[in-house]
Amino acid sequence: MSKKSTADTAAAGAAPASFEEAMAELAQLVSQMEAGQLPLEASVAAYQRGSSLVKFCGAQLDKVESQVKVLEGDMLKPFADAGEEA
Repeated sequence: MSKKSTADTAAAGAAPASFEEAMAELAQLVSQMEAGQLPLEASVAAYQRGSSLVKFCGAQLDKVESQVKVLEGDMLKPFADAGEEA
């Protein structure tokens, strides 16, 4: 049998526990795919898992952005403006 890879776990489709865990898994998938370590079927599964991880990370970032907007009173300013005021 072949060694168990992250792509094998992709079939389970388990949601990552955190943004950091999703990013680590995504980085591992990309490394495996770039190195050509996966057979075709596993590459397709890895791509699908990677796509779901990207969506998960995007949703997490959107959630955090919403929280920051609430904390800042919905008055976010570009970084350039902050530097000009100093």
